[in-house]
Amino acid sequence: MLLLLDRLVLLMSNIKFLDLYKQYESIKDEIDFAIEKTILNSSFIRGEEINKFEREFASLIGSKNCISCGNGTDAIYIALKSLGISPGDEIIVPAHSWISTSETVTQAGGKVVFCDTDVDTFTIDPEEIQNKITKNTVGIIPVHLYGHAANMYEILEIAKKHKLWIIEDCAQAHLTKFDEKIVGNFGVASTFSFYPGKNLGAMGDAGAIITNDQSLATKMQMFSRHGGLIKGQHDIEGINSRMDGIQAAVLRVKMRYLEKWINSKREKAKIYNENLSCIDNITIPKVLDNVYHSWHLYVIKTEFRDQLAEYLKNQGISTQLNYPIALPFLKAYSYLNHLHSDFPNAFYNQSRILSLPIYPELSNDDIIYICEKVKEFFKFK
Repeated sequence: MLLLLDRLVLLMSNIKFLDLYKQYESIKDEIDFAIEKTILNSSFIRGEEINKFEREFASLIGSKNCISCGNGTDAIYIALKSLGISPGDEIIVPAHSWISTSETVTQAGGKVVFCDTDVDTFTIDPEEIQNKITKNTVGIIPVHLYGHAANMYEILEIAKKHKLWIIEDCAQAHLTKFDEKIVGNFGVASTFSFYPGKNLGAMGDAGAIITNDQSLATKMQMFSRHGGLIKGQHDIEGINSRMDGIQAAVLRVKMRYLEKWINSKREKAKIYNENLSCIDNITIPKVLDNVYHSWHLYVIKTEFRDQLAEYLKNQGISTQLNYPIALPFLKAYSYLNHLHSDFPNAFYNQSRILSLPIYPELSNDDIIYICEKVKEFFKFK
């Protein structure tokens, strides 16, 4: 009988890491209408929904131009190619990020130079950037990881001093702010992902680039559309990376709720902080005073990461690891022969990070339950 009760409790307390269906249910009529309208208009590639999305997203971020594309990885690649990367050009990227940030550098013809990250915020360390600059350095790609902004003022100062461009990777930072300024407005261009799990997520893959540089915007538009802006006229060789009309329609609906959803996540992060800060074996996320965190992810650190994740799983709570192997230590970059000591902060963090559920539809009671189970685990540590 006791075993049966335990199973019932587990079933009742099944907390997903992310529940996109609940999000869909909350705005179902608007989403369904937007999709149906796109189908009725057969506006699947380019067309009205894409044009409106680009204008509205540029306005949301505060930029003059938005170039929609197939996904966030393509967004970085398109930006790099449009900046005219030459063989041997070095681009500095953070050691702790998703591989899109670095693989696109290689694909564009450049050379990846990894830089250690700040141990608390997981973002690129400006002091370490200085140590990575050579005569071949042309640019920096700071990543606003997990929704926390990189230290853009220091990075801008370095870039200006050495005449480097900056591409901001904002894939996880929709409406994040640094010193009251929305990220994406500091570099020559900024890239966004609308992967379904993002704060602003499509129902499939989608991405975008924003820039205030009209000449660069035109180059990126051309490169993403087979090298031309008019069908059948190709001024250069490009690629095919286009957001489809249905994704644009979905994103236009969700954009109306984005600020509300982020505010909800900020409240939930506060509840986590209040309940987990008293546990000695956990480091809760640190947020700099001049940063408005958008909480794409809520990431704690603990030496007992794997055991805690397994314990929470057994309690019906899903967690994730984002990202358990820092980029320089992936097999893909073994040719660089990096040592763990080359990136001590990224190496330290990679074995300790654990992402807990955080999304607008997650109830505050669910978060209290998660915190209780975390405390329960550490009673015996």
